[in-house]
Amino acid sequence: MKIFHHTMPGAAWLGAACATLLLTSNLSFAKAEPITWNNAVVTSAAVYQTDPAIRLSMEQIMADPDWLGRSPQNAFWAADSSQVFYQQKRAGSELLDWYQRPLAGADNGVTVPLSQLHQIGSSNVQYSADKQLQAWVFEGNIFVRQADGQVQQITRSNANHSQPQFLADNQLIYRQGWTYFSVDLSTGLSSELISLKTEDKPKAPATPSGYLAQEQHKLIGYIAKTQRDKTEQHEAKAALHAANPSLAPVAAYFGKDQQIVDASLSPKADYILVAVRKAKPRNEKDIMPNYITENGDIAAQPVRWRVNDFKPEPQRLFLVSLTDGTQHPLSYTSLLGYNEDVLAEVKAENAKAKGEKYKSGKVIRDIGLMTDWYWSQSAIRWHNSGEQVAIMLKAFDNKDRWIATVDFAKKTLVPQHRLHDKAWVNYAFNDFGWFNNSPTLYFLSEESGYSHLYTKPLNSRSAKKLTHGTFEVSNPVLTSNDDYLYFKANVSHPGVYEVYRLNLASATTEQLTRLGGMTDFTLAPDEQKLLLRHSTNLMPEDLFLALAQPNAEVVRLTDTVSAEFKSLPLVAPQVVAVPSNHTRHPVFSKVYYPADYQQGEARRAVVFNHGAGYLQNSDLGWSGYFREFLFHNLLVQQGYVVLDMDFRASKGYGRDWRTAIYRQMGTPEIEDLVDGVNWLVANANVDRKRIGTYGGSYGGFMTFMALFKEPELFQAGAALRPVSDWAYYNHPYTSNILNTPDIDPIAYERSSPIYFSQGLNKPLLINAPMVDDNVFFQDVVRLVQRLIEQEKQDFETAIYPVEPHGFRQPSSWLDEYRRIYKLFEQNL
Repeated sequence: MKIFHHTMPGAAWLGAACATLLLTSNLSFAKAEPITWNNAVVTSAAVYQTDPAIRLSMEQIMADPDWLGRSPQNAFWAADSSQVFYQQKRAGSELLDWYQRPLAGADNGVTVPLSQLHQIGSSNVQYSADKQLQAWVFEGNIFVRQADGQVQQITRSNANHSQPQFLADNQLIYRQGWTYFSVDLSTGLSSELISLKTEDKPKAPATPSGYLAQEQHKLIGYIAKTQRDKTEQHEAKAALHAANPSLAPVAAYFGKDQQIVDASLSPKADYILVAVRKAKPRNEKDIMPNYITENGDIAAQPVRWRVNDFKPEPQRLFLVSLTDGTQHPLSYTSLLGYNEDVLAEVKAENAKAKGEKYKSGKVIRDIGLMTDWYWSQSAIRWHNSGEQVAIMLKAFDNKDRWIATVDFAKKTLVPQHRLHDKAWVNYAFNDFGWFNNSPTLYFLSEESGYSHLYTKPLNSRSAKKLTHGTFEVSNPVLTSNDDYLYFKANVSHPGVYEVYRLNLASATTEQLTRLGGMTDFTLAPDEQKLLLRHSTNLMPEDLFLALAQPNAEVVRLTDTVSAEFKSLPLVAPQVVAVPSNHTRHPVFSKVYYPADYQQGEARRAVVFNHGAGYLQNSDLGWSGYFREFLFHNLLVQQGYVVLDMDFRASKGYGRDWRTAIYRQMGTPEIEDLVDGVNWLVANANVDRKRIGTYGGSYGGFMTFMALFKEPELFQAGAALRPVSDWAYYNHPYTSNILNTPDIDPIAYERSSPIYFSQGLNKPLLINAPMVDDNVFFQDVVRLVQRLIEQEKQDFETAIYPVEPHGFRQPSSWLDEYRRIYKLFEQNL
């Protein structure tokens, strides 16, 4: 099958006033009428042949999602680029089966026999320097594919082996725990390279101090002999290790009560970089009662730390020599701003509120490796030659990200780049690495206001920006010859993601896909083809194939969408740019319209609030909120208008949009909801007195804030798995936006719904899962008690005893959305 393309020049979409974009689709991928957006043309990707007589039911929407189809998951290329492998959920089960799909042949893949699964490789296969060997992990064991295609099993045990890597000389390395082994592929001999231990280094026995101990050794011969024997044994063992090459090298010891955060071995196997921190015992207060257990007892399940209790431990970096075992600590003092009091203004504001005065000064900031929820790479990246290593570091106050290299001669960090943000450094857009054939770094940075690509040769004082515009660049992939950087970006429209490549010699960018919707990619090992994961608002994700060049034909590899889903008369939401009264940029939003919404009396409407805060839902791809998408279609069939806004804090619109909520969560977002309601009334024939709202997680928090702070905006609201007090949420997420409660209590009191609950005067439904280890059930319990004490009457609480944050049981989904529907039917 073919997908036809239209030219799509770039557009500065954030300057738009108010416009709409409608993507439809066509199952046969026939040529579709183009839709223009700021002079850009966006094609459609799939409107199925539907039966208008079919009516959606709540039971169908909330059933096990297998009925929609089972989209491919975890797809990756075969090492020879001849086929792809992917997983697909087994019908009626949580199990996943592996499939292989040749690039020519059957419409869908063929199941890989269980007896052959160890041979297919993996998505993180490692290649030798000459590309002739591949290594991967299967079920905790290491496998290698030789140049002749034969698969060699390196380990066979129940222990967990990981991180295979080829050195510059093609020697294979892997680790078990924190012990690294090298493998002679011709003999199969495994040799221990180094073992990292969180213990004190063994020492020769010493006579205890103190008068009694000294006298004991002097007067009692047995004690003195025992001491001599232990000393001789220690010295003999050291001498044997020094003289006998058959023994493993001495381990590297980092002290007891320490925890290894990460470690990375040089491709030359001459150094290993190790990050450690003090191990912290579990906080015994952090438990979650589980009332529905197999044995009938109440289980106190351990859960994560709350931001109020979490105290970050600074990480220490060590450069360890494998030649002589010496450990060299790497100081952070060379990093620009390592001792700046970056929270001085915040501390002064909070001190003033207490009638105190804060005096700013130098502070030693807690620093460690960058962690990114959006990538699995290590924050330590070696050049393939082993001559250079780059480290991405962050401050635990979330205001700085550094890239530094190591001067091996001086055993010091050399700063290469600093990204400072007065709000917080994003936990996305942190990809970085080395050019293959030169000592040059490439990385993503939001310093211009949007995520863009930069390069920095080590002999240059500053970085060079490679991409430009009001769009977000992500997922950069460098070719082996350093000719191209492939990436994903939303250049033409904030909700349309396509694949591009940057010619590094000419500094020109080429657009490779023009599919509309959401398109992710994996470059084939031969770097000639792209495996595409593509979806639209009306089409769940499937796999497609294209050559890695502009204007290439796109071929569909899988079609996993069910016939039942294709037959549904679904409405694709229009994406509109709602003008804002608070920012020069519009608020991009999905709107679901009934067919005849402009006819007759003013309509009822529902405003949906997406979760996560930093998430984009008004894009043109298939939504993770597929149940909500179907629920909104059900509402549309009954005459409702539905609005789904990418309020400030959402992903996809740049740094300023993301950080608008810094120290004031629930203020910019609710301002945007006000603008959304006004837009519905002015443009969608909606009755201002017949609008409700709902959302889960962050969306539940927003429902609280809307009903509490703007009590006349909505006539009813449903808050699902909601946050009521940010001091009870986790540290990694919350401290970015609100700092920590001990430093910035003003931000927490300004941003937590529990402080504004007195404003409630409209019907409120609170739905709470009881075994939620993300937003604790305690959040709802505390707020309900507050509402009781405030003598509020018009609220109800529904609890779900067996459900975590993301519901698992169709019966729970059905119960939850029946209650939401009932709330709207009764009050709108």
